Amino acid sequence: MRFKYPYSIALILVFFGVALIRCKTRQSADEPKKIAIVVSTLNNPWFVFLAERAAAKAKELGYESKVFDSQNNTSLETDHFENAISSGYDAVLFNPTDADGSVVNVKNATAAGVPVFCMDREINSNEAATSQILSDSYSGCVTIAKYFAETLNKKGKYVELLGLVGDNNTWNRSKGFHSVVDQYPGLKMVAQQSADFERNKAMEVLESILQANPDIDAVFCGNDAMAMGAYQALVASGKAEKVKVFGFDGAEDVVKSIQEGKIMATGMQFPEIMAQTAATMADEYFRGERDFPKKMPVAVEIVKKDNVENYAAYGKK
Repeated sequence: MRFKYPYSIALILVFFGVALIRCKTRQSADEPKKIAIVVSTLNNPWFVFLAERAAAKAKELGYESKVFDSQNNTSLETDHFENAISSGYDAVLFNPTDADGSVVNVKNATAAGVPVFCMDREINSNEAATSQILSDSYSGCVTIAKYFAETLNKKGKYVELLGLVGDNNTWNRSKGFHSVVDQYPGLKMVAQQSADFERNKAMEVLESILQANPDIDAVFCGNDAMAMGAYQALVASGKAEKVKVFGFDGAEDVVKSIQEGKIMATGMQFPEIMAQTAATMADEYFRGERDFPKKMPVAVEIVKKDNVENYAAYGKK
């Protein structure tokens, strides 16, 4: 008889333990899924807009989200991924810091059952991410390069400011540009240097280049932040009226500068389309969809003086 009550208590504890597990499972199923939005940097308005649009679309679809700023640092990006996985995030909308260095983070998330949807910047893996939604940077810069050559009458000296050397967008844009301008012997590149997609660094880099090459005719910049930095350097040196500046992104200040005749042209990307597509894909994944394109290109459009009225920051009016 002395074992009767302990045995009964044990059965009751088991019963309540099972009930508690079921209750927790039911609560977990009822909780909204969480989406981590990991972006390369929030020090650039373009990426701020990308993150905000992704978060807004996630909220519209009924999901919680949080934005993580990697500050163009792959190690910090790794911390964000580890945090997202351990904290129970159900998907990652991802703007990588480095085409090679970011691959392992995506693979780790995928191995943990967390789908990753890349936005704008790609990683050098066709399998790691669930899908990559990318601007067609190469084709966009082919179009800009044609206008560049036309504007300079196919002759003159120019400088190219590159973005982050570890970002494929940097090289896709550069290759697209050179696929056209290199066909014209009269167009001579006197300097090519990275400014890391940053406005202040672009200003400093071009100021230094101008000391050795004061007679340039144009500057091609791999993004709009660098285009604005380059323009500031030209203003400071008294050359803003002579040297033509070309950018890429479709940022608000550059669209306005094209209207004012300060910048010649930019490539309009559509971050809202990329962000909304990534969030929608995450929603479809949660609902059971598994058939996603490994890469989805988003067209880039040239913005210049004669069509700038059709555009606003980061898209069409």
